[in-house]
Amino acid sequence: MIRRVKYKDIDFQKYTKCIQHSVQKNWYAGKEVLDELCGNWEVLVYEDYKAVLPVPLKKKLGLNFVIMPLFCQQLGVFSEKDNCEINDNFLQFLKRNYKVFLYSFNHHNSFSENLEKKKNYTIPVSDYILLRRKKYFKGRKSTAKCAQHLIYKEIELNQEHLSFIEKNFKGLKKETDIKKFKDYLYFLNNNHSLKLSAAYLEERLINVAVLVNESTQLSLLGLINDESYKAENGPSFLIDKILDKYIHQKEFNFMGSNIRGIEIFFKSFGGELQEYPYLQSRILKKLS
Repeated sequence: MIRRVKYKDIDFQKYTKCIQHSVQKNWYAGKEVLDELCGNWEVLVYEDYKAVLPVPLKKKLGLNFVIMPLFCQQLGVFSEKDNCEINDNFLQFLKRNYKVFLYSFNHHNSFSENLEKKKNYTIPVSDYILLRRKKYFKGRKSTAKCAQHLIYKEIELNQEHLSFIEKNFKGLKKETDIKKFKDYLYFLNNNHSLKLSAAYLEERLINVAVLVNESTQLSLLGLINDESYKAENGPSFLIDKILDKYIHQKEFNFMGSNIRGIEIFFKSFGGELQEYPYLQSRILKKLS
């Protein structure tokens, strides 16, 4: 039996235990992360927290819609073993009881219904030398090699580096979204989950990779580039250096893209396709 549990009634001890012991465990489903990114969310619960599905909510025109918050890629069903029948029940409950604008399940979730899928790319823990030799595209090897005149540094979150990120960040047009990104950076930093990797041309900062740093995974939240130095190949240099330093102990998550050029960039480092299903209302999308 699935029931809807409002935020104030969630047993967070049981919720967290379910997430921590789930086969689908990911960063986005943690209470603190959802509190930071959603503001308003609740949860669907199967039996006594045997399986859970977090539901992010956003109010528009006086109504609550289910919509994935910025910087949150995959949610869905979390349980000790992925079960298609239980997942189907969650899906139907979600459809019947909510106005779903956009909801992304996670790549472990399987359904009887053929849902549309989005693309993500990851690199499992690997030997860097073998990864570079066997899975890098030939052109990516050459580009990374040509950028070795750059200097790699891991930097702290301070006003100087935040100003660089604000000035060069692409993709966020609303002031409220930019503020949310900055707040999220501070949240990650305060929780010791932020890594900033930088490329310098002599003394000048030209590229920053913003990473969510977990015990077993690094996730690329943003790749910030000063376009004046595009010819220096800083993005290729940065990803290559990060993989060199960490891929032997941590999986690398590119955080996905359905834009062809970015997709090819991720694949060129040996990124492996990881698709995840999603539910979206085409009618509500047209009205947005």
